[in-house]
Amino acid sequence: MTFLLNIDVPDVAAATRFYTAAFGLTVGRRFGSAFVELLGWPAPVYLLTKEAGTVGAGEDRRRYGRHWTPLHVDVVVDDVDAAVARALAAGAILEAPARDAPYGRIAMLADPFGHGFCLLAFSREGYDALLRS
Repeated sequence: MTFLLNIDVPDVAAATRFYTAAFGLTVGRRFGSAFVELLGWPAPVYLLTKEAGTVGAGEDRRRYGRHWTPLHVDVVVDDVDAAVARALAAGAILEAPARDAPYGRIAMLADPFGHGFCLLAFSREGYDALLRS
């Protein structure tokens, strides 16, 4: 079993620029102008053009201002501070600066399309450090 990540965006070209610059992903395939495959993470990322105001899941309408969802991406990196700088230079929005946590170092951001994500560098113990509490 495997998974892939689909990200709805209002502008695939702008999203491609952001995700390649922020995370070093590369374009795998283009399926026309509204659907792009990005490679470089353990699972492929598909950017899909979905206009704001169209129906998403259920009866909710897509919106690309900052929104909340119970599902988000944690991008595991070696150096959170360097990754934050790279993401900000690409157009990310910093929501919570990098801070140390028992399991490592974490920062919270959003992409230019309202999707939240975290940048995370694990300590040697990782989440096992939480078992000591």
